[in-house]
Amino acid sequence: MEHHHNHSHHHHSVEGKNLLFSIVLNIVITVSQIIGGILSGSLALLSDALHNFSDVLSLVFSYVAHKLSKKKASVNQTFGYKRAELIAAFINAMTLIIVALFLVYEGVERFFNPSTIEYGLVIWLSILGIVANGLSALMLKGDADKNLNMKSAYLHLFTDMLASVAVLIGGLLMKYFQWFWVDSVLTLVIAIYLIVVGFDLLKESTQMLMLFTPKHIDVNEIIEEVHKITGVNKLHHIHVWYLNEEELHLEAHLDCSEDIKMSEFNALLDKVEHVLFEKFHINHINIQPEYKKVEDSKDFIVQD
Repeated sequence: MEHHHNHSHHHHSVEGKNLLFSIVLNIVITVSQIIGGILSGSLALLSDALHNFSDVLSLVFSYVAHKLSKKKASVNQTFGYKRAELIAAFINAMTLIIVALFLVYEGVERFFNPSTIEYGLVIWLSILGIVANGLSALMLKGDADKNLNMKSAYLHLFTDMLASVAVLIGGLLMKYFQWFWVDSVLTLVIAIYLIVVGFDLLKESTQMLMLFTPKHIDVNEIIEEVHKITGVNKLHHIHVWYLNEEELHLEAHLDCSEDIKMSEFNALLDKVEHVLFEKFHINHINIQPEYKKVEDSKDFIVQD
């Protein structure tokens, strides 16, 4: 079985130190907001603190996964830990949704049992949250566009910044209009937003972990393009999946139209590899050569 790699694709260098800095910032914010939330009686501030605490856990997990993903493969881990960041993204998405559901419960309960809130603390601590989370999110923005794990960490921080903005608005409304019920409403708004972004991230990471064919890949189109190559009879037993966000794999059986030598098959494989990389950006190709293998059903997709 021939296994070719095309390494001309770009590897994005993710800055782990940005994650480390964000972890420290979020620990400071979380402790401050927990103390402030208890002293002020603000559920919105406590919900923001809870979200920040989930950020700390998710950022630590993302940082560990980032480090693991850089470890080299071995005989016991032949792919290394390249899927660690996908697992981190999946868990981070789950924590976003779990935290959101808890906030919905607390927000509804507080709405029917409102209490007076010390809005001064709420205002100042929300400003601290905006500055710290905004800075952390800005540092991870570039990495988030290239890496699902970093995207999950970035979304945690960005939604925290938005939550702090909402808490600030609530604090100002409580100060000038005595609208203490706003605290509960803002908690529910924050929770709904967390569910939306968390679900999208959960769906994307799950599809990769389940080795689903990527959305932008049309297997029938792959078959059509490969079948145009002289010497190819049929491409079948096809599987296409992401190992991680940089490695798009294809494995398949290639039935040749002639009984050719291995050196000739290598030349044919180079053509197949070129088409798959140029048209579909598939950079890891594993092809099993065949010629009139009568016991094979030749289905395009076969679950082996």
